Amino acid sequence: MLTATVATPAAAHDRPGVLPTLRHNLVAAYDFDHPVPADPAQERDQGRSGTNITLINGGAAMRVADNAHRGSGHAIQLQQVNPATMGNDDWKAGIYSETGVPTLHAFNAVKGATVMGWFKMTGQNPSPNSNTEDPADQFGAIGLAGVLSGNSQGHDVRALLELITVNGELRVVALGRRVDGSSSQTFAASEPWQSVLPLNEWVFLAATFDFDNATMKLYKNGHPLDGFYTLTGDPWAVEGAPEPDLTSATDPRGIKIGGSYPQNTRENNPCNCRMDDLMFLDRVAAPLEVWAQYKLATRG
Repeated sequence: MLTATVATPAAAHDRPGVLPTLRHNLVAAYDFDHPVPADPAQERDQGRSGTNITLINGGAAMRVADNAHRGSGHAIQLQQVNPATMGNDDWKAGIYSETGVPTLHAFNAVKGATVMGWFKMTGQNPSPNSNTEDPADQFGAIGLAGVLSGNSQGHDVRALLELITVNGELRVVALGRRVDGSSSQTFAASEPWQSVLPLNEWVFLAATFDFDNATMKLYKNGHPLDGFYTLTGDPWAVEGAPEPDLTSATDPRGIKIGGSYPQNTRENNPCNCRMDDLMFLDRVAAPLEVWAQYKLATRG
């Protein structure tokens, strides 16, 4: 089981790159410019929770000098290392605990959440499926970043930004699950994923999850993306009492970045990409806030 040490939570005024209205709800944040001094394979949390993460399989070498925006320094490189080998050596990041991660308690019985950050595709996506014998088989998803559910095996999530196959086509999606072990819901961008995330181009993506009203939204560079829900009916079971509708009253089992299974037991949905300034909030960011956060990063 891979875990990380707890950092001293950053004060709100120490987050100049974060929109002031978002600072109080910034549970976890990673800019990949803050290695843990005693262990450079860990990254210090710049959010309020102090949840450090591990840079898995690549360690400190995963930090690369790349400017996602005017105020950034290092980014993290994620990648599949051996496409033809069944194993679990893909470069990814995160934290996992079978008993839940106490520092992520803000996502316990929460009404809303937001996942946002900067992403750049740097290689083949999706990756060859290293869990099958067929060399032509590819993974059906590309992992970006998300918060795990309270009973997750390292894959199931509470709030996730990623690319998955929807009706035979890969799409950028927000995927959320309100109740542990119950149905998830997916909001998929209508725009082709290669247009949302062009190769070798930094893009600011955000996904919001309103668990009370059963709605999700996607944003690219501060602008809402048109999209559609993949399930009809009431997959989050929000109709009727009680109100408000919250997620399960369990601490998430962790955070996954660049693929599933942050405990490093399996390679699944690796991302050949770079990420920077990942932010996990315990409420829904308003459309104007997403736009303002993008402008803050690009113009100051």
